[in-house]
Amino acid sequence: MEAIYIPQLLKALERKETLQIQEFIPGLETLTPVRGSMTVNHRGNFLEVFAKAETIVTLTCDRCLKQYNHRLSLDTSEIIWLDKNADQDKAIPLEREISMEDLSETLPFDGYFEPDTWLYEQLSLLLPLRRLCTQDCQPAAPTYSQNEPGIDTRWASLEALRKQLSE
Repeated sequence: MEAIYIPQLLKALERKETLQIQEFIPGLETLTPVRGSMTVNHRGNFLEVFAKAETIVTLTCDRCLKQYNHRLSLDTSEIIWLDKNADQDKAIPLEREISMEDLSETLPFDGYFEPDTWLYEQLSLLLPLRRLCTQDCQPAAPTYSQNEPGIDTRWASLEALRKQLSE
C-alpha cells in the first residue's frame, strides 16, 4: 500500500481517497490477506480515517498451548490532527503533566499518511490479551516418564540439560 501525500488529498475529488485492501500487512502474521476498504478524508486541519477490514490470525492458547485460528474484524474510524510541528522531535521531561491535546495522533500538513502502518496498529489492538481456544479450555494434563516416575515429560529436556551441566 502506498503512502498518501496529505497535500494531494486537497486536490482529490471530494478531498478524499478510498482504498480497497486485499494484501498482507508487513509485520502482522496472518493466514489470509487483510481484506476490506479504507477512506481517508481531508477536513482542513485534520484527517478523518474510516476502515472496515478483516483477516484471520493463528494464536496459541494460553492454557493448553494448542494453536487456533481467530478472526479479526475491524470497523473503526479515527481523527488524525494535522500540525505543522508534528514531525519535530519533542523533548519531553520524565515528569510532566500531559494535556488531553498531547494524547491525540498528529501528522504534519505536508507529510504522508501510511495506510499499512495505521492498519497494522488498528489490527494489533484487536488481538486478544487473554488467548483461549475455547471458553472451557483446560490445561494439558501432565504426562509422566515411564523411566523416571514423578518427572513430567514436558520438563524432560530441561532435566537432561540439568544433568549435563552437573557432569
